[in-house]
Amino acid sequence: MKGTFYAVGVGPGDPELLTMKAIRTIRECPVLAVPISDPECGQPIWNRFAKEERWLEKCAAYQILTGADLDVTEKEMLYLPMPMIREKERLRENHDRCAKQVMEILDVGLDIACVTLGDPSIYATTSYIKVRLEQNGYRTALIPGVPSFCAAAAGLNVTLAENREEIHILPASYDIEKSLSLSGTRILMKTASRTAQVREALEKRGMDVLMAENCGMEQEQFYHSVKEIPDKTSYYSLYIVKEPKEETKW
Repeated sequence: MKGTFYAVGVGPGDPELLTMKAIRTIRECPVLAVPISDPECGQPIWNRFAKEERWLEKCAAYQILTGADLDVTEKEMLYLPMPMIREKERLRENHDRCAKQVMEILDVGLDIACVTLGDPSIYATTSYIKVRLEQNGYRTALIPGVPSFCAAAAGLNVTLAENREEIHILPASYDIEKSLSLSGTRILMKTASRTAQVREALEKRGMDVLMAENCGMEQEQFYHSVKEIPDKTSYYSLYIVKEPKEETKW
């Protein structure tokens, strides 16, 4: 029988947000797959029991497991290159190679737990592999994790929506002006490369702006207005944007 590919959400960074279901799935799967963005990892590598520390120490999803004292020393390791590039053809070829390697492992009956930050249904790189596996008749499953914007709202001590308010989850690397014209709460993700443009657009509109940077990680920072946000922010940054509200009196 062929194995199953599990895309496992490990939450945004805080090991305490790793779910019991994620822990159980990782423990039960003999192969642990980790996404690697290091350019030196150009090909998927199935390295039985060998730990490539130079890559793992930079993998945020893997570091969550170590922070939770989850013992994975006996796992077979699968390193999947996930480069930070936009060239569609190169990305397609890379995802094809990763899926092919995953299929070879599943064909010998081994289950794979592939860890991903946050939740695997939200902008997760595992989705590109998942769809290729399903097209070829392999079994897949999603193990939900705490999304970064939910953890950020908790860290900022705010609610994301009330009553009939809408919530929009948006990649800020695209048409920011169009995104800001939507009603309700706008969650802007993938903002690091356009911090200056995003901040300028928000200042013009006079919106209520909150920002979380490295939520749940050691370098965690929260900002409560657009003026507090620095010129440069890390890759793991998101905005929570709302229309100004009148203060409710009791």
